[in-house]
Amino acid sequence: MAKKQALGRGLSALLESAPQSVKSENKAVHVTAVAAEIGHVAGPISVLKIGQIEANPFQPRTNFDEAGLRELAQSLREHGLIQPITVRKISASKYQIISGERRFRAAQMASITEVPVYIRTADDQAMLEMALVENIQRENLNAIEVAISYKRLMNECSLTTEQLADRVGKDRTTVTNYVRLLKLPPEIQIGIIEKKISMGHARALINAGSEVHQLKIYKQTIEKDLSVRRVEELVKEDERPKLFATKKILPFEFQKMQADIRLKFGKKAALKRSEEGRGKIEIPFATDDDLQRLVDLLEL
Repeated sequence: MAKKQALGRGLSALLESAPQSVKSENKAVHVTAVAAEIGHVAGPISVLKIGQIEANPFQPRTNFDEAGLRELAQSLREHGLIQPITVRKISASKYQIISGERRFRAAQMASITEVPVYIRTADDQAMLEMALVENIQRENLNAIEVAISYKRLMNECSLTTEQLADRVGKDRTTVTNYVRLLKLPPEIQIGIIEKKISMGHARALINAGSEVHQLKIYKQTIEKDLSVRRVEELVKEDERPKLFATKKILPFEFQKMQADIRLKFGKKAALKRSEEGRGKIEIPFATDDDLQRLVDLLEL
């Protein structure tokens, strides 16, 4: 009968190579490298059965690439799980993942029955914060997942933008740019998730004004494979007043009247007339002397 796969060679490799502080009672190994990643001191490495561990409800990542998981699972079959998962205890025999859910899923896929873990105490707020930080720093979250995670931290942990930026090691502008993505229409957010457009495209689209303009430029970006620079140009064009598009052309006889007015009062004078026959004559002046000249011409 084939022996059930447990830790494989990964744990022994870790124990042989990691910085150690060995306790004489159970030979537990204290490794501080992972602690540095999440900003907390992790406990000694323990071993748990897969069935004792459950997913993190605060996990920022919502999509896990299946092909990537299969590759990781194959690596785990060959080498075992080298990097322990960080968990917290939630009952006598149940534990919840704080960080390392991708490794956990791959271990399940590889039919590994036991995994090395760090066990630590954490409340829900700490769980959310650590899961976010661990994912932002170690995983390739898409921009919308990052934005949602940032927004949750700000709302659920009562953090300001500055405090959040400090937590995740980003500058305030970067955090703000991510959170602003959530103001985009759902269709564009899905496009970001599916990598139809880049973060640069998305940041440009935020400034497109109305949702109608955002979607119009977004669809052009997809159809024509536009660069970020071109999207920025289109956004700026949309911001300009559509003067020429709405300008009415005077009928010929009124164009002649306007020409006569300009000959007498200056080239900037203008005749404006609606289709109903209402309108006005505008004669701008630059100085008081210019005004007096116009008054004299009008014989007032």
